[in-house]
Amino acid sequence: MKRIFLYLFAFTPLAYLLSRLFILNNVADPIKYIYTITGVSATVILFLSIIISLIKNKINLLKYRKEVGLLGFFYALLHLLTFIVLDAQFDLEFVIKETLDKPFIYLGMIAFFILLFMGLTSTKKLFKKYNKYHKLVYVSLILITIHWIMAQKSINISQFIYIFIIIVIGYFKLLQMIIKKAS
Repeated sequence: MKRIFLYLFAFTPLAYLLSRLFILNNVADPIKYIYTITGVSATVILFLSIIISLIKNKINLLKYRKEVGLLGFFYALLHLLTFIVLDAQFDLEFVIKETLDKPFIYLGMIAFFILLFMGLTSTKKLFKKYNKYHKLVYVSLILITIHWIMAQKSINISQFIYIFIIIVIGYFKLLQMIIKKAS
């Protein structure tokens, strides 16, 4: 039953995106809008996957962490596909040029390939072999945060709040790791 709520929650941004684009038809810049919704959704869901381990003593949702992470990857994939399909129109030369010319794009690409590796190695058999590399999610989230801030070209109050939340989550995760090592 809880999985149904997980998927309803996770696919709400996609349903909202599609309704705004195709039913309400009230989006001024559709590509930018798709970037925003898919990017924010990926980031929020990936941060939720980290929070799951932080709150495990209060609410144990660890059995959903892999699914939450894969749902975050799904939105990251949609974000990348928006760039490749809608922006670049499958022009590989354009993708490479933009990636090399704009640092925020190559930071996003690096973060995506980390998430891709994690997604591919999240099966039981491969996870046993590569689980220590799954800590790269933290590097990916830092890169995603920098990618997002650089893409905005200016920092406003909502980005400062976002950065503050990231720092708080990072602090508590680091504290949790220190306490675990000391025990």
